[in-house]
This record gives sequence, structure tokens and C-alpha cells, in this order.
Amino acid sequence: MPLSQKILFYILLTIFAVMVFFPVGYAFLISFMTPQEVLTGSIFPNSFSFSNYEQAFQRLPLLKYLLNSFVVSTLVMIGQILVCAMAAYVFVFIPFRGSNVIFFLFISTMMIPWEATMIPNFLMIQGFGWTNTYMALTLPFFASAFGTFLLRQHFKTIPYELYEAAQIGGVGKLKFFWKVVLPMSKTSVVTLGAYSFLTTWNMYLWPLLTTTNDKVRTVQIGIRQLQSNESATDWGVVMAGVMIIILPTLILLFLGQKQLQKGLTQGAIK
Repeated sequence: MPLSQKILFYILLTIFAVMVFFPVGYAFLISFMTPQEVLTGSIFPNSFSFSNYEQAFQRLPLLKYLLNSFVVSTLVMIGQILVCAMAAYVFVFIPFRGSNVIFFLFISTMMIPWEATMIPNFLMIQGFGWTNTYMALTLPFFASAFGTFLLRQHFKTIPYELYEAAQIGGVGKLKFFWKVVLPMSKTSVVTLGAYSFLTTWNMYLWPLLTTTNDKVRTVQIGIRQLQSNESATDWGVVMAGVMIIILPTLILLFLGQKQLQKGLTQGAIK
């Protein structure tokens, strides 16, 4: 690539990066502003005080919400990896009649909006008596068509002859799954784990529907409660809560960006 094109390329990348990151950066600056500075449309705060962050923790049990979100996101991540990995393993290494038809039916569920299945899922959770429990927030998300498809594509890159050789050598199906398939698919497994963790962390509607108290409520509902209080116009406190919430996701994205990109594309190349 010529030098002039390379310079133009990086200039465009910088402009788009600023455009994408500007809302997060401006929210960070607002989190240090007083209500008067926010109303006057200031770009930079006069002083960087942590009073808004202190008020956010005083008005709501944010530590409890953060712990709930971490527990729920971690449980969904582990459950989704296990269920999707085992389903993908069956579709690739244990052929049975009609497996392709079942797989395509399974994948077609990705076209069904989550809102269409929300009420049946809620009625089922309510019938089991699981409202205000971690079961309600985690169990419906263990099975994922996207996760099964992602891992299946990667498992198909593993030579089937290796599976046959393992069977001849007396290695059982479950042992081959744990000792060979999962270690060889570490990149895709990590990608699915990060994706499911971030998706669960940012859920709002389902936790709002299945929880009625602070026992297991997550951080997304906490932010909405900050806006619902009488001091909702104090956007400095609200943005301070937002920054507390998005910090774990930003750290995860920055640390695992290359791993995510590699995992999402690796299964497409055999």
C-alpha cells in the first residue's frame, strides 16, 4: 500500500474511532460534572470530583447489583459453553439419522425474535416458582443456536480420523470430548464465553420481568432506578453509575479483542 493511501487509511480509522468512542468519553466527563455544568452543556468539568460516584453507591446497592450481574453472567457463560459444546460435538462426531435436519431446525430458531418467546418463558419460570432466583436469570439462556453453530463450525476443522483413531485406541466419547476436542477449540470456546458474558451482563428486559426485589437484580435495572428517582435530572450521578457498569465490559473487550476476532473467523477457514 502506498504511503499516501496508508496515511489516509489511518486518518479515516482515527475519525471513525473518535466517533464511536465519543459517547463513552463524554459520559465519562459528565460523571464528574455538577448538575449546573450538565445543564449548561459543558464539555469538560471544572474539577474532577468523585462525589457523583459516592452518591451512586449511596442511593442504590450497586455492589449487590454488580455481584448479581457477575454471578448471573458467569453462570450463563459456563452453562452455555457446556451445553453448546456438547450439542456441537454430537452434530459433528456422533452422526445419527436426521442430524442435518435437526441442526438446521435448531439454527432456524435464530430467526425467532426473543420478544416472541419471552412470555412463554416467563410463564414457565413463574409456574416453577423461580421468580427472584438465579435459576430464572440463567437457565433459559444455557442453550444457544449461535453458540452451537460457532462451535460446530470449529469442531468440523478437527479431522474425523482423529476421532476414529481415538475410538480404536479405547478412548471413550466423553474423554475424547474433554481431552481432545475442547483443548483444540480453545479459541472458539473463549469467544463464546466472552460473547455470552457480555450479552448477559447487558440484559435489561428479562431481569426486570423476572425480579421484583433487590435480592438478585442486576446492574442494568439499578441504572434505571437511578433515572427513576426524584433526582433523575442529576445526570452526573447517572453517568457515574453507567461508567461503573460498563467498566468490566470495556476491560473484557480491550483484553480479548483479538481473541474474539480470531474465534469468530477461525471456524470459517478449514
